[in-house]
Amino acid sequence: MRLLNSSDFQTVFDDAPLRTSHQHFLFLARQNEFNRPRLGLVIAKKNIRLAVDRNRMKRLIRETFRAKQQQLAGIDVIVLARKGMNDVTNIVLIEQLNKQWQGLIRKLQKAKSEQQVSAQSSQGSES
Repeated sequence: MRLLNSSDFQTVFDDAPLRTSHQHFLFLARQNEFNRPRLGLVIAKKNIRLAVDRNRMKRLIRETFRAKQQQLAGIDVIVLARKGMNDVTNIVLIEQLNKQWQGLIRKLQKAKSEQQVSAQSSQGSES
C-alpha cells in the first residue's frame, strides 16, 4: 500500500521517530494505525534529472519494500532520494536499500520492545 495524500506524508514528516540515512537516500518512518506498511516516495527532479532514472529508482525501492513488507507491518515509510542515486548500478542500489530496510526493521523491533516494556511497567504501577 502507498502513502498518497499530502496529510499522510505530512504526518510522517512531522513525527518520524524511526530514521535511517545513507549517502543516496533517507528513510523516515512512524507507526500507523493500520496493520500493514505503507510506502511514500519523494524523488525530486532536482536530484534525479531524467524521468527514466526516477522511474528506475521508484521501481527498485518498491521491489525491495515488497520483499520486506511482512517485517514492516504497521508503519508508514517515506524514502527520499538524494543526489547521485542515479549513478549507482541496480545491484549496488538494491544492496544498499536492503541494508537500510534491515536497519529500519531493527529500529522498529527495538521501538516495539521498548513500548512493551513501558506498557508492562505502567500496568505494574497501577496495581
